Amino acid sequence: MNLKSKFDIYLRLARMDRPIGTLLLMWPCLMALVLAAGGMPDIKVLVIFVIGVVVMRACGCIINDYADRNLDAHVERTKSRPLASGEVSVKEALTLFVVLALFAFGLVLMLNPLVVKLSVVGIILTIIYPFTKRFTNMPQMFLGIVWSWSIPMAYAAQTGEVPAEAWWLFMANWCWTVAYDTMYAMVDRDDDLKVGIKSTAILFGEYDRHIIGLFQLAALGCFITAGWAADRGLVYGLGIITFVGFSVYQQRLIHGRERAPCFKAFLNNNWAGLALFIALGADYLV
Repeated sequence: MNLKSKFDIYLRLARMDRPIGTLLLMWPCLMALVLAAGGMPDIKVLVIFVIGVVVMRACGCIINDYADRNLDAHVERTKSRPLASGEVSVKEALTLFVVLALFAFGLVLMLNPLVVKLSVVGIILTIIYPFTKRFTNMPQMFLGIVWSWSIPMAYAAQTGEVPAEAWWLFMANWCWTVAYDTMYAMVDRDDDLKVGIKSTAILFGEYDRHIIGLFQLAALGCFITAGWAADRGLVYGLGIITFVGFSVYQQRLIHGRERAPCFKAFLNNNWAGLALFIALGADYLV
């Protein structure tokens, strides 16, 4: 196998060919930086966090595939992943994970001590998450914590502290993550039941759509409260309305619980996050 082919496999292992996860991680992180800065964040901090999001999402994908390497081959959507298909060895995957994690840690060492401390918690959470699918029916709720951890880190990097406003945004993103990752889990529900992977899609059962709706409402309330705490105005409010529109559309997509529409609903959350981030930035401009 030539070097280019191996590099392409590593990119797939890190899910660089599927940026949806990076984008869903990016929007709340950027929102936190903008809110913490009261507008335009420090350029150095912004660059570090953008690179950090990309790298840490890759780390999360690698450790997730390591944990699921013996199960992914039995799931239609994941059977072609590099570890499941045998394209890379366990040793190669773990080596890449360590290299990327050390690189990410090197980035946060350029920031203040509070960010460094929070980053240690973040990497521990990232390692633990994939294994929660073995012993709890609520791995999506743990993922919500992992996926939101960049928010207190962003506030700490920009201001040196983590105020109450940050935790409202944290809770908003936690609820939103549980909602869209349950949509994602609905895609794999039948396969997960066969191989013994646990998820909120299985836990919620016939009430899945309704509980997702409740999490969407809770996310909405927390996004509104975070904006109110930061004294945001009309343009941010228009972003909130757009977020509601996307949520309603997603509910329509998952109504029949079919694989393709559920996956489409999950992907649609990227546009909901982008719209809310753009509205927040525009609100500061006006």
